[in-house]
Amino acid sequence: MITVAILTISDRCSRGETEDRSGPVIAQIVRERLGAEITVSACVPDEREQIARTLIDWCDGGKADLVLTTGGTGFSPRDVTPEAMGDVIEREAPGLPEAMRRETARITPHAMLSRARAGIRKSALIVNLPGSAKAVQENLEAILPALPHGIEILKGIHGANERHEFKK
Repeated sequence: MITVAILTISDRCSRGETEDRSGPVIAQIVRERLGAEITVSACVPDEREQIARTLIDWCDGGKADLVLTTGGTGFSPRDVTPEAMGDVIEREAPGLPEAMRRETARITPHAMLSRARAGIRKSALIVNLPGSAKAVQENLEAILPALPHGIEILKGIHGANERHEFKK
């Protein structure tokens, strides 16, 4: 079973001024489609150091195989999630955000404005998703088929070269 951590990055959500709509979308998709278990979730402000500390704690503490973030990937001056990722990841996984941008560009030209990153820390895969619930679903759908295989490789599971089926 894949374990998943969800980090919502939003100043307003972290202050309790608005409800997190994207985190629950992520949770529903990974539970239904990957059969994953959500091990931890949190909402933090758009603060580079706090984002990085949370990701490091979760990855180094073995809290999840897959860490999905939502928010902070745009052009706003407060959007610092990609920079925090640079402080955290040990290896890039550029194909995932490339696939997300490619697939979602079919829906909106604004997809090319995403600064989302993906990478590996220890044995956890971290993927940045956009902040809106609709965009989270579209981007997650683009990479979902590849996630089980990538996680098995990270975990050193035998037979990781076999094809994986997931629920549509």
